[in-house]
Amino acid sequence: MSDSRSNLEENDSQSRPQESRYEPVSRSPYTRLVLLITLIVSLVLLLWYAVDVFLLIFAGVLLAIFLRALSDWLTQHSPLSGGWSLAVVVMVLISVIGLLGWLLAPRLAAQIDELSQTLPRSIQHLSQGVERYGWGRRILERTPSFEDLIPDKSDVLAKVTGVFSTTFGVIINAVVILFVGLYVAVNPKLYKDGVVSLFPLRKRQRASEVLDAVGSTLRWWLLGKVIAMILIGILTTVGLWLLDVPLALTFGVLSAIFTFIPNVGPPLAILPAILLALTVSPTRALYVLLLYLLIQTVESYLLTPILQQRVVSLPPALTISAQILMAVLLGGLGLALATPLTAISLVLVKMLYVEDVLEADAEVLR
Repeated sequence: MSDSRSNLEENDSQSRPQESRYEPVSRSPYTRLVLLITLIVSLVLLLWYAVDVFLLIFAGVLLAIFLRALSDWLTQHSPLSGGWSLAVVVMVLISVIGLLGWLLAPRLAAQIDELSQTLPRSIQHLSQGVERYGWGRRILERTPSFEDLIPDKSDVLAKVTGVFSTTFGVIINAVVILFVGLYVAVNPKLYKDGVVSLFPLRKRQRASEVLDAVGSTLRWWLLGKVIAMILIGILTTVGLWLLDVPLALTFGVLSAIFTFIPNVGPPLAILPAILLALTVSPTRALYVLLLYLLIQTVESYLLTPILQQRVVSLPPALTISAQILMAVLLGGLGLALATPLTAISLVLVKMLYVEDVLEADAEVLR
């Protein structure tokens, strides 16, 4: 009797729908809002505290785009495959940089050492000339002297330690940029597909188009910028040499490097040359200033329009505003990368807002 009863209970339990062991946790709208805010705040904090890492990665991506641009050109004009073209480009660049370093490094190092000794005298000479005027004396009274900027002997050890740590940090940053650039350049499709896969299926085609447009914009911007850096460096070196300004090679290299930062970089590069020319004569300093204005005129009205035929045209006020903002928030690296980041932002606004939201035509490199 008991057996039949147990069988009936078992059959009854099997006939009834089984209740789930795990019940879904119901969250109120308030709980969902708190979780969403927590997630957004966490992402913002992550981006803020790791922004230097993201900037280094972005610099590595710029290097990868530059290497791929050269290797793709070589692939189109030679029987080499993409991988061999990239290897040839990297080897050629290493050889050129090594040869220039071997030929110019000793002379450049000597000129930089001479500049570090001559520049304080130039500043002192300028101060003595300005002190003759009342307005000049008032300005100098509110300006720290050059001696105040020199560290005290008691702080020498701390300053030397800081120099070593800064130099080590620069080397580490350069290594990170180099390896990120090489790895991305070897197989850019892998990383592009990884980014595209983060979007829903119906949005992946559009995401791929946007990434292609961003890559094309950065590629042509980089090529134009490298050409401008080389030409301006050569023009500055030759011009200062013809004017018989000391350390012409050093100032030419500085001008080439600072040209990467538009609007802000060129004046910073030419200022030491003007100060040094003052030690020779005020007329020589005036000639250096006129040379700078001539080179900038050539760049603005001849070189830049030719290069910008295939490059996105950035409004100057927008570029300067982005540079100031990035410099204040992120320092020197943010200032150096402000222009390409602005170019990317402009492409995203045109494609994702003007084209997709407003459904209007926008001029974007494809």
